[in-house]
Amino acid sequence: MRTLIGAIAATLLLSTAAFAGQTEGLIKKVDKDALTLTLDDGKSYKLNAETDLDALKPGMDIVIAYDVNNGENVVTDMQLPDSDTN
Repeated sequence: MRTLIGAIAATLLLSTAAFAGQTEGLIKKVDKDALTLTLDDGKSYKLNAETDLDALKPGMDIVIAYDVNNGENVVTDMQLPDSDTN
């Protein structure tokens, strides 16, 4: 019985360690030095080093998928407006 309780507790800890979410908004600020993106709601999201920061401009509408790791919102995927409308 203790093994079962331990296994359940470990599963709960692992499942709460990372939270996946999705949000949408307008880009307010891109900090190239800190690799962060701030939306118009004031929330910041950590970008990875491979992100094309030049493609991200204030005022752009964006959809972000993210995980929360150690209290930090880390972008896992993003969708930018279609730029092929030229």
